[in-house]
Amino acid sequence: MIKMNKLNLTKGKIIGYIIALVGIALSAVLIVLLNSFDKVELVSTYNRTFEKATVTKITKDNLEEDGERYGNQEVVLKIKTGSYAGKELSAISPNGNLFGAPCTVGLDVVAIVSANDGGEPVVTVYSRDREYVVYAFVALFVIMLWLVGGKKGIKSAVCLALTFVLTIFVYFPLVYRGFSPFWAAAIICVLSTVITIFFVAGANVKSVSAIAGTAFGVLVAGVLALIFGQLARINGYNVSEVESLLFIGQNIPINIGGLLFSGILISTLGAVMDVGMSLASTIDEIHEKKPGLSVSELFRSGINVGRDMMGTMSNTLILAFVGGSIVTLMIDYCYDLSYYQLINSNNICIEIMQGISGTIGIVLTVPFTSLLTAVMIKKYHKKKEQAKDSGSGE
Repeated sequence: MIKMNKLNLTKGKIIGYIIALVGIALSAVLIVLLNSFDKVELVSTYNRTFEKATVTKITKDNLEEDGERYGNQEVVLKIKTGSYAGKELSAISPNGNLFGAPCTVGLDVVAIVSANDGGEPVVTVYSRDREYVVYAFVALFVIMLWLVGGKKGIKSAVCLALTFVLTIFVYFPLVYRGFSPFWAAAIICVLSTVITIFFVAGANVKSVSAIAGTAFGVLVAGVLALIFGQLARINGYNVSEVESLLFIGQNIPINIGGLLFSGILISTLGAVMDVGMSLASTIDEIHEKKPGLSVSELFRSGINVGRDMMGTMSNTLILAFVGGSIVTLMIDYCYDLSYYQLINSNNICIEIMQGISGTIGIVLTVPFTSLLTAVMIKKYHKKKEQAKDSGSGE
């Protein structure tokens, strides 16, 4: 009996891997097909490149006696990449919060190198070289996943990387070509959910119900956001970056109005998938321990577990949206805006729409996944027992 269970578990994992590989193959085909085009050049980059460099000399500092920096620094950089690699070039480092860097000898920076026809290139320090810090944090994240989660942690890291790749190389090209942002996000969510759950949990009843529950919750969040947007007359044109988007929209057939709602689908996916998978696994485990429980009893058990998850995951989602807009909210607070101005501002309405629609998606995922998992598990085991009885009767 133990051997049979192990065999079934292995079969489920193998089938799950096959489905995940099919999803990855489909994603690879989409990536190849969607990225074979030339982008419209919105800003001229003729003879201008970003290169890595190291500060070798400070020829003129901008540090004053009061400890503040005024004006630009004049430095010498040793270029490490590109056509000027190995050469030392004079450069300026602007004194700004967005561009430039307070240079010291030995500092690694990224420089803008603008080549002049037949003359010395114009070089400007763009920023510190943060590449190694970024990769170090990513490596730390993967190591933590591996130490705490073992093989499943590594699988989760792989699936997260795949979701990132799908967003960059499938979602963005689709939207860039004029495809509906909402449905482009829906495609990403479906591919990511199917690949992630089957790859991590294998092919079984709980995986199927978790996928269905995740799809339901994300769809609910998206539809509610669309309804709120229609009622409040809010769309992608009401975001703070609208001027940049309008300029892009003049040259590229992007559906600017739908970008806001597609972002809600993608941002909600992680939390909803977590709730759906956790609930399905919990109900499956309860049934393994107590196979005599009815559908209604399994459903109630799922609801009881889901109530605790609703509170924590709702907080996670809403605080994530608030944290992403904390600067804007702080500005509104400092200007002491009136209630009517605040409650009717685009930024506040967008935050409320994102947070509440995503949270309702999580809330409704709980009963949907609980009921679906309970029904599917009981039906699956009933068919399994009937097949076993008919086999023994023969």
